[in-house]
Amino acid sequence: MLQTAEISYTAAPGVAAAADERRRDERVRFPLEVRWEGLSGGHTARVYDISLSGCYIETLGDVQTGERLSFEIQSPTGRWLPFEGHVVHHQRNMGFGLRLVNLSDARRDTLSRLLEYARGGSSF
Repeated sequence: MLQTAEISYTAAPGVAAAADERRRDERVRFPLEVRWEGLSGGHTARVYDISLSGCYIETLGDVQTGERLSFEIQSPTGRWLPFEGHVVHHQRNMGFGLRLVNLSDARRDTLSRLLEYARGGSSF
């Protein structure tokens, strides 16, 4: 007779939240230039993927889980779009995942159009 075992684990703070964010909103791979400002200062980097609720930023810059950042993403038209986010997970010397916060309706609409453009839809 087979026995079943229950396996449980405790994820690092923010890791489970990051996974939940991925499931809630489709992430789109769309490399865009980004400038961000955190506790370690100002940095330039690149967005790896993005959704309506967050993004992953590839960077060598150092962050802490839970840290709040201001950042700007350069749109395909060259315009810089400002955002704010909380770091939900990070991999040293690789990058970090952000959950977007304080997203106005206008900024959400702009982000929706950017995602549609990234999927090959309408022009931005």
